[in-house]
Amino acid sequence: METETVNDIENDTTRRASVIAAQNDLFRKALIDPVAAIEMRAKGIQGQVFVTPGVSGEGAEFQAAALAAVASDTRFTEDNDPYGDHTFGTVTVSDQKLFWKIDLYDADFTYGSERPFDPAVTRRVLTIMCPSEY
Repeated sequence: METETVNDIENDTTRRASVIAAQNDLFRKALIDPVAAIEMRAKGIQGQVFVTPGVSGEGAEFQAAALAAVASDTRFTEDNDPYGDHTFGTVTVSDQKLFWKIDLYDADFTYGSERPFDPAVTRRVLTIMCPSEY
C-alpha cells in the first residue's frame, strides 16, 4: 500500500471500515467463486475457514450450503454491522440459523492485526457456527 493511502486509511475510520469490508466480502465470495479467489490472492488477502462442531455435524452437504450462504450474504444493517466492516452476519441454511464471523489477526494468527486494512500484515479467520455455539 502506498504511504499516502495508508495514512488516509489509518486516519479515517469510515474509509478504513470500507476497505476492510471490501476485503472481507472478497474473502467470503472466494469461498465459491474461482475468479474471486484469484482476485483475492492477487490482492494478498489470506485466511482460514473454520466450521464449528454444530455445523460440521450436519454433514458435508449442509456445510457446502453454509459456505455458499456465507459467501453470498449481503444483508448488512446497523444491528449486525455497526462498524461497517462486514465482520459478522447471519444466514439460514435448511431452516437453521447460522452465524458467521471474521476475525482479523496478525500474520502469525497470534494477536489482532495492528493494521487490519493491510493484507500484508493481516490474516482472516472466518468461523461459521450455530447460535448456541457463539
